[in-house]
Amino acid sequence: MNDEPAKAILAKHGKSFYWASFFLGKKLALRAAKLYQFCRFVDDLADGNTQEKARELTIIRKTLEIGKKSGDLEVDKFIQLAKENNIPMVAARELIDGMLADQTPARFRNTTELLRYSHAVAGTVGLMMCRILNCKHARADSFAIDLGIAMQLTNIARDVLEDAKMGRRYIPSEWTSLSETELSPESLKDASPEVKENIAMAVKKLLHLAERYYDSAKLGIHLLPFKCRFSILIALRIYRAIGHTLKWRDFAWWKGRVVVSKTHKLALSVISLRAFLPRKVPPHYSKLHAPLRGLAGVITD
Repeated sequence: MNDEPAKAILAKHGKSFYWASFFLGKKLALRAAKLYQFCRFVDDLADGNTQEKARELTIIRKTLEIGKKSGDLEVDKFIQLAKENNIPMVAARELIDGMLADQTPARFRNTTELLRYSHAVAGTVGLMMCRILNCKHARADSFAIDLGIAMQLTNIARDVLEDAKMGRRYIPSEWTSLSETELSPESLKDASPEVKENIAMAVKKLLHLAERYYDSAKLGIHLLPFKCRFSILIALRIYRAIGHTLKWRDFAWWKGRVVVSKTHKLALSVISLRAFLPRKVPPHYSKLHAPLRGLAGVITD
């Protein structure tokens, strides 16, 4: 099977993950690239925002529920990957549910709706990555979910303007003093000073929330196989740096997305060498998952 497309997609669309994958080793990096390829495939379908795309996503979900190959090359490759790595199909189905949710205009009201969506489209990916990396510790799942959620919150903070251009608004309405009209994607695309300031404060809150999940995810790094820790910590630090960069420019979301330079990535990679130091992993802080009850991989007291 030609594995180059998976690597090329990761290199083009997942630059932070591509950088981190260099430190995984060839075999694990390829598995991770294949998982990313499937996630990108369904994400591209979700971005289509048409009835036809929604129908395709629904068919994919039904195929994953059955767990048998369907003739769709991308889906069949994922099913094979899932079987080879014991990936829980419930996580993949919830990922599709998140993509299907994007077929209607995103208009979250509160933090719980935001976090449940973030689990669907990214926490589930953390769960699947645990299997890709051959992680044997069941409690690593909770920390992996946290990393996915943190990264998704960072994505939302970074892409406010880009999402508005696609007719989406993920910032919860309860986080601002703006009316629904002022919070509409149309308003965000050509925001007034008042709207800019309100959304900037919401972006600040998004990144503060993301920090809580990054802090938790970082604690769980040492539950991963030794050879994977460095790579995952690099990915965590690079994604976290996106939020830090937004903070340095005063949360000016209207200036477009921020990127982490190669020099900065290199520096973060050097700092991440501490992943090789032994460390005891504390119990997961279950209150982080209280809004996620009933979702894949979630264990609450």
